[in-house]
Amino acid sequence: MRFRFGCVLFLLVCLLNLPAASAQQVAATPPMGWNSWNHFAEKVNDAVVRAAADALVSSGMRDAGYVYVNIDDTWEGKRDEKGFIHSNEKFPDMKALADYVHSKGLKLGIYSSPGPKTCAGFEGSYGHEEQDAQTYAAWGIDYLKYDMCSLGEILAKNGGKAEFRQGMLDAYKKMHAALLKTGRPIVFSLCQYGLYKVWQWGPEVGGNLWRTTGDINDNYARMAEIGFGQAGLAKYAAPGHWNDPDMLEVGNGGMKPDEYRTHMSLWAILAAPLLAGNDLSKMTPETVAILTNREVIAIDQDKAGKQGDRFWAEGPDEIWVKPLADGSKAVALFNRLDEWAGPAMMKVNFRDLGFTGAAKVRDVWNAKDLGSLEKYEVEVPAHGVVLLRVK
Repeated sequence: MRFRFGCVLFLLVCLLNLPAASAQQVAATPPMGWNSWNHFAEKVNDAVVRAAADALVSSGMRDAGYVYVNIDDTWEGKRDEKGFIHSNEKFPDMKALADYVHSKGLKLGIYSSPGPKTCAGFEGSYGHEEQDAQTYAAWGIDYLKYDMCSLGEILAKNGGKAEFRQGMLDAYKKMHAALLKTGRPIVFSLCQYGLYKVWQWGPEVGGNLWRTTGDINDNYARMAEIGFGQAGLAKYAAPGHWNDPDMLEVGNGGMKPDEYRTHMSLWAILAAPLLAGNDLSKMTPETVAILTNREVIAIDQDKAGKQGDRFWAEGPDEIWVKPLADGSKAVALFNRLDEWAGPAMMKVNFRDLGFTGAAKVRDVWNAKDLGSLEKYEVEVPAHGVVLLRVK
């Protein structure tokens, strides 16, 4: 009797914790992969997605952890007489595409909106949530980016801010319930630009990740505005639930190598999803090296699931720290000063970070052990970073 009671109790606990368990199952660490929008936008098609999958494998990105191949807006066709969505002529067979992506050891993601139309004016999921979720599952979809877009127009007509907020939460809950009903593990990515402090309610509606800002652009000013603007949000991130400062621009050509290393380092400190947004078939060796740096990725993907935060700032100089599962800490020294001003000398005392005595320090980007130190002073290039792992 005692054994049976224990089994029943265990089952009840499991059932009561299904949403959390499901979230951690599909996003125990920040999702990594590629998204079509930043580079291809409306020009994405079946061939582009297959080429991206091929490049993820050939470049070594898949083996470095980039597994999601995500189709953004403009894939949608019309609904049939029963209301089921079909892909348009750019994607003649979504199931076949999913099978191809899966054959590469990768996963396929797709895009929709809780409103009647997507941002680009294609069919959204409004009123068809369960049908669309079932369709995605039948195709073999592994990730859904759910972009608010036209839902706002509907909610704005239905009352004030409180009604708008609740309507938005209800819309995301509805799709989350539909995804769970399919029985297929599908990452649920909320895209609503940080409205109403989404980090506070994202887990409540089933989000595995949620956009905390508006769209990123391929320039240092916008990247820095978004990335450094994440200060204070660390307590809202955990395994299965991540703050999302938008996709990576590394390799798109609008920033210099030091700026892209800053971009990659900051996203890693933030435990942010790493979704490349470049043309994977035309990467330089330097772009591949930045995107596939195993030590930087290990900081982002650390099993403790803790987001880092700003530790110190003085003028354009900032130090950010992220605690890691093995007791070490990732420490990033950023120089945000304009390029014309040149490099800046920066110093960090490891006692201030909680270390007693000397700590073992490694320069991550240079893959160099610096020895046992109590403090460290280094020249940081303008718009650049020095990323350390301290133990």
